Amino acid sequence: MSTNNNMPQSYNDRASSTGEADVGVDPASGSFFSADYKRHEDLKAMLDSNKDNLKLEAMKRIIGMVAKGKDASDLFPAVVKNVVSKNIEVKKLVYVYLVRYAEEQQDLALLSISTFQRGLKDPNQLIRASALRVLSSIRVPVITPIMMLAIRESVTDMSPFVRKTAAHAIPKIYSLDPEQKEFCIEIIEKLLSDKTTLVIGSAVMAFEEVCPEKIDLIHKNYRKLCNLLVDVEEWGQLVIINMLTRYARTQFVNPNRYGEHMDNERFYESEHSSQEDQTPVTPEAPKSFTMDSDHRLLLRNTKPLLQSRNSSVVMAVAQLYHHVAPKTEVGAVAKPLVRLLRSHREIQSIVLSNIATMTTTRKSMFEPYLKSFFVRPMDPTLIKLIKLDILTNLATEASIGIILREFHTYVASSDREFVAATIQAIGRCASTISECTDTCMNGLVSLMSNRDEAVVAESVVVIKKLLQMAPAKHKDIIVHMAKLVEKITVAMARASILWLIGEYCERVPKIAPDVLRKMAKTFITETDIVKLQVLNLATKLYLTNPKQTHLLCQYVFNLAKYDQNYDIRDRARLLRQLALPNEKSGALAKHAKKIFLASKPAPVLESKFKDQDQFQLGTLSHFINAKSSGYQELPDWPEVAPDPSVRTVEAPMPWTDDQPKAKKPTKKKQSFYSESGESTGDDSSSSESDSDEESSDESGSEDEEESKSEKSVEAAESSAAEVSSSSEEETSASEESASETDSEEEEKPKKPVKKPGKAAVAAVAKQQLLLLDFDDVPAASSAPALLPGNALAPSLLTGAVVNEKTSPLQVTVCVHDVSGSVAMETLIICLYL
Repeated sequence: MSTNNNMPQSYNDRASSTGEADVGVDPASGSFFSADYKRHEDLKAMLDSNKDNLKLEAMKRIIGMVAKGKDASDLFPAVVKNVVSKNIEVKKLVYVYLVRYAEEQQDLALLSISTFQRGLKDPNQLIRASALRVLSSIRVPVITPIMMLAIRESVTDMSPFVRKTAAHAIPKIYSLDPEQKEFCIEIIEKLLSDKTTLVIGSAVMAFEEVCPEKIDLIHKNYRKLCNLLVDVEEWGQLVIINMLTRYARTQFVNPNRYGEHMDNERFYESEHSSQEDQTPVTPEAPKSFTMDSDHRLLLRNTKPLLQSRNSSVVMAVAQLYHHVAPKTEVGAVAKPLVRLLRSHREIQSIVLSNIATMTTTRKSMFEPYLKSFFVRPMDPTLIKLIKLDILTNLATEASIGIILREFHTYVASSDREFVAATIQAIGRCASTISECTDTCMNGLVSLMSNRDEAVVAESVVVIKKLLQMAPAKHKDIIVHMAKLVEKITVAMARASILWLIGEYCERVPKIAPDVLRKMAKTFITETDIVKLQVLNLATKLYLTNPKQTHLLCQYVFNLAKYDQNYDIRDRARLLRQLALPNEKSGALAKHAKKIFLASKPAPVLESKFKDQDQFQLGTLSHFINAKSSGYQELPDWPEVAPDPSVRTVEAPMPWTDDQPKAKKPTKKKQSFYSESGESTGDDSSSSESDSDEESSDESGSEDEEESKSEKSVEAAESSAAEVSSSSEEETSASEESASETDSEEEEKPKKPVKKPGKAAVAAVAKQQLLLLDFDDVPAASSAPALLPGNALAPSLLTGAVVNEKTSPLQVTVCVHDVSGSVAMETLIICLYL
């Protein structure tokens, strides 16, 4: 049979015909899987190029990799070279990358430390902040002095963003070198005095990390923190509120010390007066409790934050009110907390755990929102369990009917853990509300016929606890449970039934021995917990009915003597010596009945959140009910409030003079504008005398400031003459016009007055304070300091030349700097007379 030579060859045929190896065409032999494959080669080439657009594109891709969690540390040498790039966008992204990997690549980062130091002087505030952030991320103790110098300079930076970055760097340097704590405290003190809302939150964070015990740093900034709290960023609000909670617990007395016998000092006086009349008076409590004004300031300024969109801020304010506010005002946090239940399930679990703790002591807060805690089918098991606990805490005689109907629906759930918790909640309601005990007991007994063994077992356990409270009323239930001992297979339920029969064996004398007989048959196959209860049942029956149970008791003890579990063997040996005494038995055998048949207190069914109140709400320790690392205990209230004057800070005004002022005789005033050149000196003197008579009561204080301004004007005129000849001519002209108008002997001026005198300028400046911005003007050595935002007082006008022709008025102000030179500034001042 002939073959067709024209058919196409297969892949294997072609490879074998050529005789070449298959390595070259093997997909696994490509450069991607080879050992010498270089990662990110294209990015390195782009970073080494001379074009800024390629560098920018490469940095964007690298930052994207970092954001996705990919490792880009091998690009550190190529990236760090571009820190000197002149492109501002490239430099920003380089600093973002360096902040991420500076701690891992410390040696390479140290090589560029001089570049980071130059970045601290960059005109762009983002570059300065990024350079400081990278510098503080290098965890090398050698550069600690450099970091300290950089932080000290950044604290006084004009940009609040840079000062905020300096606050973030303080905990880093403290963790690197704890010996620098004093330096850190000094910097923190400066940052706490900052009035910028962008900085204050980071400053408090640094305070909490470095020196939370230095509460004296907060005294003078307390009122500022309270007033600025609303405008601070959300993260800063959270830190400040937590800090102020601890501060309030140390500086104020407990507002609930006297219970309801106190004056809550409402914001409006009408409410204050109405409540003051209704306050009862007891011999143990004072007539009224006056809350500290700073305490009230804290509560009033944090209350608007309950409407915050950030759930953490709302939770922080809620815990503040819970720990600090009077009982009558804590109810304000209920509605905002219920609003948070619409958030994600993670937030729900945290909020619900805090609500559950609050309901253990203040259930009336959340009673109007009872239906908000009903379980939804889509809720996870954790949230279901917490809601069950809250519903049980909120149960009252009025609402127990609605809650029990809800519980009846929950029992039919497929979640076994949730069903068991529901049955336990029914038992808690029965124990706390006596009116519904019989109803709950009947419902639990009906659950014992349920097909689900888990439901039956949990019902038995709960009934056992309830029967201990009133066993005489429920004898029939004990008999009914004894009949179920063979059907129930859950170990805990069987053990509970045996304990009940043994504890109340005298009430069922005919049924108890038969139950022991049945359990003796299956003793070998029972679990350890059931075996222990069988031994207890045998001992109690022998002590109460030895004739019928003597042999049966010995049989059970013999079975337990050879059991595999040593606990059961030891228990059997102990009980045999007490229940079946012999010659070797001790004196305890005589008191066996008192030991085993003693009355036992009924168990208390409480919420598991009752003990969590020992931790501060909203903390990790509260959520896990255990003290976590870094948790700070909430301090106790002081018996006597500390001195409140430490929070009083009086800022002296720039023109305040402490020296006593001597009164001088009044001086005639002149109107600022001269309407015409024909006005005579008599007219001006008569108008001045009239004005003096009208203001005779205030002439003393006005003349004092007028004399000061006059002296400052004369001193500045002489210095201004040395700087500019033009200003000297204007000043002399103003002096001539002022001398002509002040003279009472001349009837008319020689020429029309075109410019008002220096006294007129001082008078107008006194009446109309000029709000000017002196950010760039150095402070005077002799005159008070010129601070940004201060009002320009007459004493600061050391020299003024008025030009009436221009509108608005143009005044040249001379200010002495520290070196003694004179700075001339022409200010445009709009005076509205």
